[in-house]
Amino acid sequence: GQVGNLDHENVSVGKAGRVRWLGFRPTVRGVSMNPVDHPMGGGEGRGKGNHPMTPWGKPTKGYKTRRPKPSDRYIVTRRAK
Repeated sequence: GQVGNLDHENVSVGKAGRVRWLGFRPTVRGVSMNPVDHPMGGGEGRGKGNHPMTPWGKPTKGYKTRRPKPSDRYIVTRRAK
């Protein structure tokens, strides 16, 4: 069928408060925080940033944090029942 509200994606929100009414919180960069708030915070003037991290110091943006599964390399045949 046809989409009901064709102009939905073209609505200009206009101000930050209207986005807040929709339930979105502000996006604050880690570089602009203090060192107590984020691993990339602090520094004199504008800092360089660092590797992408969560505010709790875990790597993010593509860095794998799951443990690797044990290898199947040594399973040659199924075990007899």
